[in-house]
Amino acid sequence: MRQSRTALNRFGLGGTGLALVLAGGWVAVSGTLTAGHHALLDTGRLARLRGEGWWTPSVLAAAIVLSLLFGCWFLAQFRSGPGRPLPLPAPGGTVRARALAEAVALRAGTVPGVARSRARVLPRSRRRLEVRLRVWLAPDASPRAVLPDLCAVAAEAEESAAPYRAHTRLRVSAAAHRKPHVR
Repeated sequence: MRQSRTALNRFGLGGTGLALVLAGGWVAVSGTLTAGHHALLDTGRLARLRGEGWWTPSVLAAAIVLSLLFGCWFLAQFRSGPGRPLPLPAPGGTVRARALAEAVALRAGTVPGVARSRARVLPRSRRRLEVRLRVWLAPDASPRAVLPDLCAVAAEAEESAAPYRAHTRLRVSAAAHRKPHVR
């Protein structure tokens, strides 16, 4: 859900930027602002537009639609519900993506040499899941020793998402270990 919000935000910002660039280009090319004392719409032209029957309802409708769209967009930024449950092959069986992610993170945390782990399960389509597994290694652990066990955990996660085709991304980092300071 977070990634779709990011894509929507980028699309919205890009569309707004494009509209502003096009409007600025139109003003520059059309010559409506040739001197510093001219306005985009002078009072005479604005009075003629207000006299037209379509001008006022069009401006009000555009302002209302834009306000509603931006209000919905703003409220969507705060929505972080648990998401829809993922159906399992058993009749009536479902599991939440967050519960599956916690199980994968706990299982990865039991691997020797792993200091801590975190997982996210993201439904990508009706039949595809993306599992993001991030682990921090203990200071004395080598990635080469831990990687086969982590690949086995990833295979278990992909197998446990039975009706779904899962793709696991594994990110391995070293846990920060501070040296004691002497004063």
